[in-house]
Amino acid sequence: MGAWAEDTFGNDAACDWVGSFLADPGLAALREAIQTVIDTDDYLDSYEACQCLAACEVIARAQGKWGLRNSYSEELDRWIEANPIAIPEDLKTAADEAIARILGDDSELVALWDDGGRNEVWHGAIDDLRQRVKGE
Repeated sequence: MGAWAEDTFGNDAACDWVGSFLADPGLAALREAIQTVIDTDDYLDSYEACQCLAACEVIARAQGKWGLRNSYSEELDRWIEANPIAIPEDLKTAADEAIARILGDDSELVALWDDGGRNEVWHGAIDDLRQRVKGE
């Protein structure tokens, strides 16, 4: 995983997903990234987890629950501001389920961030995202 920061967009996978989303935006892209994580029965790959978290950021931001805004989220943030979308409740529920899966035992992303001990900064960022996805 090419990561440089604990926030959602501080890695290559999330930035790659944002580029794909902006090329073909919409609820279907969000659902696909989230459902991929939910449907994974085996060990969850960090790449898919990071892409799902980026989709979760879109859900949160579309509800006006902005997280960290920086150069990695700038283009996505502009798109969200210019293209209001209503987030269905079932998608928020699925996103919360996917985040729980990402935080589970069979998740490479947790293993990478917690290698050598619990990474409180990363877990704090994920907890914050989870609350924002719920609209809180």
